[in-house]
Amino acid sequence: RSSVPGLGRMEAKDVPILVPALATELRFAQRLRKHLEEEQLLDGRYRLQEVPGGRMALPVLEEKLSQLRLPREVPSPRATSLPQDPVPSRAARRQTPAQKLRDQLRRLLGQSWSEELERDVPRAWQRHGDLVLLSEDSFRAALWEKLGPALWETVASALGAQRVARRGRVLPDGIRSPSVTLLLGQDGWVEHVDNGIRYTFDVTKCMFSPGNITEKLRVASLPCSGEVLVDLYAGIGYFTLPYLVHAAAAFAHSCEWNGHAVEALRRNLALNGVRDRCRVHHGDSRQLELRDVADRVNLGLIPSSEEGWPVACRVLKKDTGGVLHIHHNVETLPAPAPPQLQAERGSPEAQHPTEDCRKGTPGVRIRPEWQRWAEAAATRIQGLLAELHGQLWHTSILHIQAVKSYAPHVHHLVLDLECRPTPPA
Repeated sequence: RSSVPGLGRMEAKDVPILVPALATELRFAQRLRKHLEEEQLLDGRYRLQEVPGGRMALPVLEEKLSQLRLPREVPSPRATSLPQDPVPSRAARRQTPAQKLRDQLRRLLGQSWSEELERDVPRAWQRHGDLVLLSEDSFRAALWEKLGPALWETVASALGAQRVARRGRVLPDGIRSPSVTLLLGQDGWVEHVDNGIRYTFDVTKCMFSPGNITEKLRVASLPCSGEVLVDLYAGIGYFTLPYLVHAAAAFAHSCEWNGHAVEALRRNLALNGVRDRCRVHHGDSRQLELRDVADRVNLGLIPSSEEGWPVACRVLKKDTGGVLHIHHNVETLPAPAPPQLQAERGSPEAQHPTEDCRKGTPGVRIRPEWQRWAEAAATRIQGLLAELHGQLWHTSILHIQAVKSYAPHVHHLVLDLECRPTPPA
């Protein structure tokens, strides 16, 4: 065996144009390919390509070049690189975006690549048009910082994006402002489409909750023709827009105290052609001066919307009442293990009993804790309405919707509560 001189580590600035390769005569190409595959040195992301001089270039893995030893029966291979715009192999064309990202980063770093860095590469992200939003725990190793803009340009290229941002922790400022850093690009305004509704917002200033899509779809199917809606926690219009666009609500009062969200909400109302059917109330919904206007009230705040219950009661039409949609996080205690599992406490099944809840699907089993919370909420609302109006009101549970789970035993629920004044005897 002999080593091959001339194949050194490619500089990051040359990537991704140059792919290191070995060029050999056509008659030795398959023999060399078999050897490189056996030694796990062949770069399977690219096809073999002919190069000038009647030779075949075989791509090799840059980070393993120091291990390269060639069999004597393959004479005189020389160091080269694949032509510009190398042709991806069939296997590479079947790669997932996460695999493409990892492979391009490996090529960017060359011999500096390590298992620690691989663990730091995200396997999932949010996509908003041409912007990808990375999780806060991605690319935290010190080496990434040294790469500068080349890192984010590589990420964008691998994921087919133009802009890159990274999420931080939600700020404890009372309006759940996101801590998002724009890493590549000029601004954070993006557009997201759900169920035919266009949402635009600045990812560095506003939260977006893709996990609420099941509830947004359900809201869109509600029979709201001719009704007036009050949305107490409107955000950028997550629920206001489905009510107006699909559920045919006649008018909406949308309350929001985050100025950045209000700007996005106004844009979204215009984008979807419903600006003339909505009044935006910028400020604390607890100070809302509306009364006796709503057929339906949306209270889409978690972990609890309870502070908004008195406001919801005030805005309901006092003569006819209406429906409240109350969001809340409810903890469900794990069921005790059956006797036959008592000796298997160490097993995953015993520690995390199988849950019968799917995200908002029909037919989900209503847990006792959910029912108890709903009944307690109905009783509290009934009392608030009676105190407010000086007469009896009737509240009835129409539906309990499971939206998603936040933890093994914490579920985001929505209670549809019908509230009607009791006619005089």
